This record gives sequence, C-alpha cells and structure tokens, in this order.
Amino acid sequence: MNGHPGGEAHSRHMLSLAPLKKGARVLDMGAGAGETLALLRSLGFDAVGIDLAPRAPEVLRGDFLAAPFPDGSFDAVISQCAFFVSGNVAGALREAYRLLKTGGLLLLSDVFFEAPAPLLTSAGFTVLHSEDITPQWREYYLEALWREETDCCALPKGKCGYHIVIARKDGYDGPV
Repeated sequence: MNGHPGGEAHSRHMLSLAPLKKGARVLDMGAGAGETLALLRSLGFDAVGIDLAPRAPEVLRGDFLAAPFPDGSFDAVISQCAFFVSGNVAGALREAYRLLKTGGLLLLSDVFFEAPAPLLTSAGFTVLHSEDITPQWREYYLEALWREETDCCALPKGKCGYHIVIARKDGYDGPV
C-alpha cells in the first residue's frame, strides 16, 4: 500500500496542477518511504524529503514542523497525508510558508475537517486549485484498515474530507 491515496498517479496529478519548472527545489514534508521524492528527482526536480521516521535512506530524519532549512529555501513544498497526522496543521502551514520563496507553491493533499481554502488563506496562501477527492480517500483508508496497515480511528468526531490544494505564497518576505 502507498503512503497516500492514489500513489504515484495521485502525485503526478498534483504535479500536473502546479506550474513547476525542471530544476525547481522541492521539499517533501512527511516523505516517509520516499516514493514521491524518487518521482520528483526522476522528473528533474532538486528534491529533498524530511520525515520523523524515514523509511528510506534518502529521506532526512527530522521534524517538518521545525525543518532545518533557512527561510525561503524552496520553490515548492509537497505534502501528502502528513499535515493532519502531525497533529498541528496550522504549524505545518506556517512552516511551509516560511520555507517557501515568495511565489513558491504548496502542493497539499490531506484530511480536512473544514473547507481548506479559508485555512490556507489565513496562513497567507492564495489558493490556485482545490479538489475534493474524499471518495478516493475513503476507499484507500478502508483498504488500509482491512489489511491492518493503519491504526483506527484517531480522527476527531465530525465530518471530514480529503482534498488536494495547490496554493501560492504571496507577499513580502523581508524584515518588517
């Protein structure tokens, strides 16, 4: 089982929605086993992955909520099924914002308990694309439960959905 719904096809779909140039520096926040990292590199991106518990030697061990990179280090940040699991979605958004250059892109797919656009807008991003893929996530999650590949059910009560969001960091990055 892949670490996120849709596996490589899902990652490729996200990348098709984001106008990234070959050679762009991309951070995979929550890189896990490094599948997306390997894909990014094969497509010509300068990619780095970070995870608390990396499952591949090319993924750096570290907390993406306090990533060891200077401000504005990346042209893009990608994260799939990791912000919610971190337990601090707002903190993950702040860290992604910090790590992105002005005009940089956030490619995010994750569980949301509210509409994602207002959450990203309040974190300083401009939402370019938002797509609800809840049915695909439900199928993925049920299969993981059936195969006993995930812990059940650490989700808070309430309606949740799974969304792809492509957002841009706008604004001034310099000292205030």
